[in-house]
Amino acid sequence: MESLDSQKLFQKNMIEVIIKVALLGILVVWAFLLVRPFLVPVIWGMILAVASEPFIAWVSKKAGGRRTLSAVLFVLTIIAVLIIPTVLLVVSSIETMQTVVEQMQNGTLTVPPPPEAVAGWPVVGKSLHEAWLLASTNLTAALKQYAPQIKSTLEAVLSSVGGGLSGIFMIVISTIIAGVFLAKSEPSTGLARKVFTRFTGDRGPEIADLSVATIRGVMQGVVGVAVIQSILSVLGMLVVGVPAAGLWAILVLICAVSQLPPILILGPVAAYMFSAASTTTAVLFLIWVLIVSASDGILKPLLMGRGVDIPMLVILIGSLGGMILSGILGLFVGAVILAIIYTLFTAWLDEKTQVEGVADKPE
Repeated sequence: MESLDSQKLFQKNMIEVIIKVALLGILVVWAFLLVRPFLVPVIWGMILAVASEPFIAWVSKKAGGRRTLSAVLFVLTIIAVLIIPTVLLVVSSIETMQTVVEQMQNGTLTVPPPPEAVAGWPVVGKSLHEAWLLASTNLTAALKQYAPQIKSTLEAVLSSVGGGLSGIFMIVISTIIAGVFLAKSEPSTGLARKVFTRFTGDRGPEIADLSVATIRGVMQGVVGVAVIQSILSVLGMLVVGVPAAGLWAILVLICAVSQLPPILILGPVAAYMFSAASTTTAVLFLIWVLIVSASDGILKPLLMGRGVDIPMLVILIGSLGGMILSGILGLFVGAVILAIIYTLFTAWLDEKTQVEGVADKPE
């Protein structure tokens, strides 16, 4: 009888445990679904706050200790830097499209002939030269012949523009989140150390410091260099009058963050300038392109040297994987997160090797 009662009690307890675990699982999944749209912006906000902390601390000191004011000014500056060029780029693109449509309606739109060097480009050179030559001699026939390709290209461009605007909006949200973390740096730092300590024990503060060093190293040596190269690229293109300079600058930024040479984007642009501008202008722009593309060899050791050394392959996989998952914002978040994981993993391996070496050492 007693055995039967204990069995019933065990079954009752098991049912209660299963129900509690199921309810807890439902709540966790529900909470994740609610925060999922904001997960990447929040992570990027934290990364941006960690990377900007020394600068904000310096500004706050100069402002008499008014940290909240410094954080607000930082957020407003970043938003202005993002929003103003975006608005100008959209307005310029709309005006350019209107001009092209008007010229097509009036029959005054002309396309310059391609340089002969284009035909020698690998893979796409011959077909590109033929299409370009046809457009320069008979634009109407070229539009009819390549209508499907033009349609698909325009759809891809519009989709990328929409994704870019969405990415800008997410970056603005992330910047606001970063401002909140920066205004309350001490509670945020304390919370981060408690989380690391909870999961890793006594090494929590050490791992937190290592993560901070990794974030700042990647932000300075990878993202910082990419932003500088993108700015230099757009300045050069604006000076010589390259169409859609903002779009090319974004592509340069993506290449640079992914650890790919910006010459992949700037090279064809420089080749185009030899047919659209004077030889002197094109040569000067080509020299500028080569300087911008090679600048990471100088900038990266200077900036990355302050943090940690991350292999190019880790940054490439993280940035491209992040962009596939979360768009332009994931490009930055993926690079930083995978760099942190790589750094912590190598630190764990080094520690384990040292411990095994000590254990194997004869007394």
